[in-house]
Amino acid sequence: MLDPDSKVAAAKRVTDQVGPLIERVDPRLPSDARTLVRLKAGADVAAGLLLASGRLTRPSAAVLAAGLVPTTIAGHPFWAVPKEERQQHQTHFLKNLGLLGGLLLAAADTEGQPGLKYRTTHAIDRSQRSVSRAVTRSQRSARRAVRTAKREAKIAVAVRKLPG
Repeated sequence: MLDPDSKVAAAKRVTDQVGPLIERVDPRLPSDARTLVRLKAGADVAAGLLLASGRLTRPSAAVLAAGLVPTTIAGHPFWAVPKEERQQHQTHFLKNLGLLGGLLLAAADTEGQPGLKYRTTHAIDRSQRSVSRAVTRSQRSARRAVRTAKREAKIAVAVRKLPG
């Protein structure tokens, strides 16, 4: 964040490809490598603090994971370096893949609570059962009302037939 120039050369491989996409989304957004490196560093610091403090863990893990992919590709291209440097870059590349896996698990972790899909499905099921019970009760009440009306109609007819 304080010295983005040391990372700009490596980041240029990715930012040169991403820059035009950013400009198409919104021309006001910065697309130069130096600014993008600083923005990514700020996002990493903020997301790291949130993840470490246990606040907004899922979104912060997702932000860190999303930022780790271009960092790994730009910073450790073991396929494009000389053979004597390849082992070191490959080790760091695989380390970052392991970190990515952990961050993806943290992003998907619901801390023992059911996920949104599960809760939504069960809320819909409960609503359907509730509506079904209400319909059944309404039908039962309507049948009782019809029986009562018939009974009272018979009584009224019988009362009319009485002399007097």
